[in-house]
Amino acid sequence: MVKHTFRGGVHPDGHKELSREVPLREFLPAGEMVFPLSQHIGKPAKPIVKKGDAVLVGQRIAEADGYVSAHIASSCSGVVKAVEKRLTLTGAMADCIVVENDGQFTCAEGFGEREEQASLSNDEILRRIQDAGVVGLGGAGFPTHVKLKPKDPAAIRYVIANGAECEPYLTCNDQLMRVKANEIVEGLELVLQLFPNAEGVIGIEDNKPVAIAAMKQAAHGKPRLRVMELQTKYPQGGERSLIQVIAGVDFPISMLPADVGCIVDNVGTLYAIQRAVLYREPLFSQCFTLTGEAAKNPGNFIVRDGTSFAELLEFAGGLKDGIALKKALVGGPMMGIALGSLDVPIQKQNNGLTLMIEDPVELAEAQMTACLRCGRCAKVCPVGLLPEPMADAAINKDYERYEKKLYGLECIQCGSCTYNCPAKRPLMQIFKEAKSEIQARKRAEAGGTK
Repeated sequence: MVKHTFRGGVHPDGHKELSREVPLREFLPAGEMVFPLSQHIGKPAKPIVKKGDAVLVGQRIAEADGYVSAHIASSCSGVVKAVEKRLTLTGAMADCIVVENDGQFTCAEGFGEREEQASLSNDEILRRIQDAGVVGLGGAGFPTHVKLKPKDPAAIRYVIANGAECEPYLTCNDQLMRVKANEIVEGLELVLQLFPNAEGVIGIEDNKPVAIAAMKQAAHGKPRLRVMELQTKYPQGGERSLIQVIAGVDFPISMLPADVGCIVDNVGTLYAIQRAVLYREPLFSQCFTLTGEAAKNPGNFIVRDGTSFAELLEFAGGLKDGIALKKALVGGPMMGIALGSLDVPIQKQNNGLTLMIEDPVELAEAQMTACLRCGRCAKVCPVGLLPEPMADAAINKDYERYEKKLYGLECIQCGSCTYNCPAKRPLMQIFKEAKSEIQARKRAEAGGTK
């Protein structure tokens, strides 16, 4: 059988055996719930509740404040304790709504009753997705209703369901596809209704045979749908990697997937779309993996937004006895964000917590040497860039060359180059800092602040 894949990429240890066979289970938190107003790409939402207000599960507590923004719903019932700045997973203080959880999880009226797809217009589908505050659950958090409104819907050729889950350690999407395959397919069919000329393709890496079988069974007999088995390789689940494999198209970062006839949604997002459209259910929970060598009981959970990472870890049994936690990552080791504290809230777009007994960055720093000029970084870049001269330009602050001659802003920051570098150079971090500096300078030139 042909295994479809993209150019470049790497094969990091998966570590998925830690949690792969642990079924999804719901976690109901007992502590206070903290809802950052920015849980998506775009402008932060605007609070519509105040201290002392009673709230219910699914009740909107913050409204989108712009075109690229998303509503926020409460995931618990209780009373608003404060609207104030709290520590978030980035290490920064941010505006948040804090709710004193009453532990009852009483739901607001207006959602939970199923409606059939055939009776819904395209405008109604989009409105319900927007009303539910659905964002991309693959990590980016882009408001889904915006993504599903391209300039020319008739030009969309592929709606791609991203079930690759290529990030090491994470297994929640694998479990979601096993147990919610029919619902994911329904979500995909709802999206396909918006794009009459599109084919639905469900891309899954071949290290998930049970999920592949479940999704094939759910898609059986549906002429606009097919499952594509992908070679297990990182970053197979990257938006551009999937499009390269399925549509056979390369495109610059200045273009959107819709510009080349593609829409890409994570399988978790498609499940949220199904709940939003057919049940009018706001997005207030998502699948989530707690894993890593330091975790006593790795597993997969349905977690509610606003839950403390620390409380979820305690529920799962905490750390292994006698083990010191060296590093905690939101997500996995390739693209995850290091946490300074576990006493911060889980957000909509978060899909995992990886607890490590060793810090790979610290280990790499101890072994780092000067660049060997071996070219291994370029061989694995899925975009086809030249990381070695990019790093030189960034270090020397030659941002004109970095952007205009070396196309450095095309970097998707997947970390493949860093992983494959025998000199252990922190290439991805260098590129992140360069991008941040270039964007800051552009904002300053446009009249903003640096």
